[in-house]
Amino acid sequence: MQLPVALRRLAYRAAYRGLQLAWAVKPPTKSGVKCILTDGDQILLVRHTYGNRRWDLPGGSPKRREPPLSAARREMREELGIEIAEFSELGLVHGSRRGRRAPVHCMQAELSAPAITIDRGELSAARWFLRTGLPSDLGPYVLPILSRMAARPAE
Repeated sequence: MQLPVALRRLAYRAAYRGLQLAWAVKPPTKSGVKCILTDGDQILLVRHTYGNRRWDLPGGSPKRREPPLSAARREMREELGIEIAEFSELGLVHGSRRGRRAPVHCMQAELSAPAITIDRGELSAARWFLRTGLPSDLGPYVLPILSRMAARPAE
């Protein structure tokens, strides 16, 4: 049985606040995964129900000993209800936010009109944007990761 959306959102926000407090005491070195999901000239961006709530790439944190590729697949299944078999790995983007060192594994997948069902507890919105019409309120990793995709040689 799943908790109601309002309670799940509250739990995500409380957990995020707890992590922020823990990071203030001891900044972790924790990797993450972010996924560029494209459908032709469009890119999927999401808004989380916790944190800064800007438009961001879907993704998350690998579980203990979980390879980044497996984490990307799991996060897309959990957040968006989609199965992605084929990802291209774009390498790492390094960043630091609020004293937290955060290397992010970047993945990319081309989708064709996927049916997306967002987890309303974790995400408040998911929307396709044209690459030339991205919103101004982007999360800090979006543009550095998109530049990785743009710099990648055509196959």
